[in-house]
Parts: sequence; structure tokens; C-alpha cells
Amino acid sequence: MEELSGAAMRAETGIRNLRFRGRRLEIDGRAYPVRVPHLLTDLERDDFRSFRGAADGIALRLRHNDRRLHDKLKPAAPIARLIFEMLEQLRVESLVEDHHPGVRANLTHRFSAWSAQFHASGQTENHIGLMLYTLTQMSWALLSGNPVSEESEMLIEMPRVSLGRQIGAHFGLLRRTRHDQQAFAEHALAIAAVIQDMIDELNQEMALNEERDASEISENSHQNFSLLLELEGDDGELGGQSVAASEREHAGDGDSYRVFTTQYDRVLPAAKLVRAEQLTDLREKLDTRIRAQGLNVPRLARKLARILSAPERDGWEFGLEEGRLDARRLSRLVTSPGYRQLFRQERHQPHSNCLVSFLIDNSGSMKAHIESIAMLVDVFSRALEQAGASTEVLGFTTGHWNGGRPMKQWLGRGKPANPGRLNELNHIVYKDADTPWRRARASMAALLKPDLFREGVDGEALLWTLGRMQARREERRIIIVISDGCPMDSATLHSNSDDLLDVHLRQVVSQIEARGDMELYALGVGLDLSPYYRHNLALDMEHQLDNAVFEEVLQLLARGRRR
Repeated sequence: MEELSGAAMRAETGIRNLRFRGRRLEIDGRAYPVRVPHLLTDLERDDFRSFRGAADGIALRLRHNDRRLHDKLKPAAPIARLIFEMLEQLRVESLVEDHHPGVRANLTHRFSAWSAQFHASGQTENHIGLMLYTLTQMSWALLSGNPVSEESEMLIEMPRVSLGRQIGAHFGLLRRTRHDQQAFAEHALAIAAVIQDMIDELNQEMALNEERDASEISENSHQNFSLLLELEGDDGELGGQSVAASEREHAGDGDSYRVFTTQYDRVLPAAKLVRAEQLTDLREKLDTRIRAQGLNVPRLARKLARILSAPERDGWEFGLEEGRLDARRLSRLVTSPGYRQLFRQERHQPHSNCLVSFLIDNSGSMKAHIESIAMLVDVFSRALEQAGASTEVLGFTTGHWNGGRPMKQWLGRGKPANPGRLNELNHIVYKDADTPWRRARASMAALLKPDLFREGVDGEALLWTLGRMQARREERRIIIVISDGCPMDSATLHSNSDDLLDVHLRQVVSQIEARGDMELYALGVGLDLSPYYRHNLALDMEHQLDNAVFEEVLQLLARGRRR
């Protein structure tokens, strides 16, 4: 659904680098927060037309709203800000062209569906909820030219009269100024200020009467139906992530991520981390598990070859009836006038000039599924090699739990604020791109050694993988991340902002996806990784690893190539 919505919005706005990632709208890799309640959709609750209506509404916002002006003018008070956002959205929706009746119908459907959901949530049963609902319905009817529903008409009849007396002068000028954002904003701000004052007075009265807490829109109400109010300490949620975090994530030029020291970071060959005898035992165990699965590696290799191969010139094909004229055969035309095989064409053969790097999260939580992951990667490495592609298998973890020597250095220096990453990184090479699978078999079995798994710093691991791939000459380069969640290093998280590693991962992913010269995919182990990666697949590792799992990964690679 998100892909369809994103495609529609790209077509309407002409913005090529616009897409959804984990229910979050991004433009050029930067979050574009959506703070208007009726534009927030839910797969379990809303139908297809609601998604199209929300997409059309956002597209109109992108076309007709000056974001810098809007951010400059928006009020600080939470309810006033909500009203200002809502009025601006209804303004841009009123600007839909007459030759787009389908868009107009989608917008109407979405607003009507949201209105019904708001009323059904029970929030119109309190004074504040009813006041906001009434203002929204009045404004929508005025700016869109559509009548409100019969049910809403009955509901807002009384509060509309009261509101009209308070905001009438400015409200009446909204439609007249809808083509001028700044002029419209003056009246919208005035209306928002009046409503904010009215609600503040209501809250004071309720507090004096020992009624409900200072805000009648309580936590329970938020659980029933989101108003997206940006209350103190809450900058609004967008698909489960705070808008403030989304904006911090892409602020500046990426220099906000810091590393306390790289002195103890290491790149380690896996074969040197496990005793040779133990590696042999682990390899036998892995081979036994793979044989028991009954996987068809040659068939997998053929399918991979079709997905990864590109045509490459391989000489000429002669004696054809069309193509380029072959001067060497013209003499045949003199002796045989009916001779037609005078042409030649270039011959192309499929060729896999490709490198696939598997980057495996070696954090402690991955231990439970590592046998299945090791089988998956081992079989793919064999099949890719048979398909003519190069492969490497990499892992990332930390040298210690809860910080190592960097943590001790930081403590010894008096614990300066915001030190950055406070653990030492272990980047592990299970198989490099120049080593054939047969020679790397033993080393890859080190994946089954559980005490290598500690914590994970995903963003820096991706940058390490990127650097390795940039040094290669393959035409097509693919990174496949295998992980079961967000970055986690307790020492770093306890000593910095709690989203430092998370934000850095998102920044790195955005940079790689924006490059265009590499493909990035993610396999989530029992988890949806769409908040981080555009091309992702959730794998169910609780059941047998069969051919169907490999088919799902093939489909992911094929879809990514078409985009």
C-alpha cells in the first residue's frame, strides 16, 4: 500500500525521491513529518480509498505549501498548533483542480472516514473533543464547498453557534484568502489562538471542580484515537516514531555521530577466532543440517543467474537475414541472387559481473537463530558462486559487553558529556570476495560459535561493508543485511542520547540508498526492518528452512532490481 501511495504522490508532485519507509514519509532521505490527523492511515482500519485520499492530500500539501513560511508562523501552544496544521491542510486540499475529480472524491472519502472514526472513538463526548471536531467540520465545509454529513450536522449544531460568535470575523475570510498562504495564515492563527484560550479556560474550570485532569484529552483518549496533539514532551507520532526524532535524525550533515576512540577496533578473520578442531566439528554440524533440509542448490543457482545476470557482448552471429550488412558475403549475392543470409548481429551472453556481501548482525539476540542463518548464508554463497557471482560473508559485534577499553578511558577522563560510541568494534570476515566457497567452508562455520556474539553497532558496520565494496570492480554490488532489530550497545546508549545509534543507522542507510551504485537489502529475523531499510523482508526462522524461504529472498532481489 505504501508503494502505491508513494508512486501516486511522485506522479502528482514530480518529486522523484519521495517514498514511504516504515509508514514514514521521506523526501531525499529526509523525514517529512505529517502532523494532520485525517492524513494518518492504518492498514487494519482504513480502506484503499482512504490511503489514496491521504496520499492525494499530502501531494497537495507538497505542491501548495511553503514549508519554511509555515514553520516560521506555526504557534507554540499544542492545540493552537494542531488547529493551524489542520486549517493549512484543508486550505491546500481546497486548491485541487476541477479536472481532477478523482482526487477530489478521494479527499472527500478520506475526510468522511476520519470523521466517522473520530466520532466513534468517543472523543466527541467531551467538551474539548467536540469543540475541535466542530471546528474541523465547519472549516472543511467552508473550504471544500461540501456539506457535512447528516450525523455530523446534528452533532455540531449547538457548538457551531457558540464557535461562530467567537471566530466569525476571521473564519469568514478563510475561503477568500485560500490562494495566499500568508494571508490565510493570519486568520488561521487568530482562530487557533481563540480556540486555545477557550480550551485553557475549560481546563481551569475542570481543575477547580476537581473533575478530570487538566486536559480532557487524556492518555486513554489517545489510545482510542489519536489527535496527534504535540503535548509537552511529545512531539507527535508519525507511524510510531516521534516527529522530533525524525527531524533530529536528518539534521545537519551527519556529523552528529561521534566515536570516543577507534584505537581498539579490529577486523578479524573468523578462522582465527575458533580452534581448528572446533571449526571442523562446527562445519560437520552445519553440513548435516543443510543435507537434512533437502535444498535444491543447482535450481537456486539458475534462478539467481537469471536475476543477477546482464547481457555482455560475445562476438558476432553471422548468416542472418537481418541486421548489419556483412560485406564478406556480398559475392554470394552475385552467384546466387536469391541468397538472403547477408547480415550479421552482435551476440550477447548473460554474465554475472556481481558481488553480493552478506552482513550478519552478531549481537547476542541472534544466537537463537544462528543455525538457520548460517544455513541460509552458506547455501546462498554456494548458489551465487555457481551463478557466476562473487560473495563475501561479514559479521559485526563488539569486543565486550557494556563497553570495553573505550568505556574505561571515558571514565578515567571524568565522563565528559556525549562521548559518542563507547565500545570497541569487532568486524569479522567469515569469507572474503576472493576466496571460493570451498576454501572458506571451515571459516564460515565460525558463525555457529555463540561466544562471538555480543552487541551491535549497525551503522558503522554498514560503512565498513560499503568501503570494502567500493574497492571492488564488479559492475553490480549488493549488500544483504541480516539482523533482528535496532542497533544496541548499552555503554553507548547509557552515556549519550538514547537514539544515537539508531539515528546513525538511518543516516547511513539513506546515504547508501541515495548513491544509486549499490543495492541494499535487509532480511529481518522475525522482525519488520522497514523503519530502516527500503527493500526488506521479514523471515520466519521458527520453522524449517525450506526452498520457500529462498524463493522469498529471490523475489526481494527481483523486485529491488526493477525499481
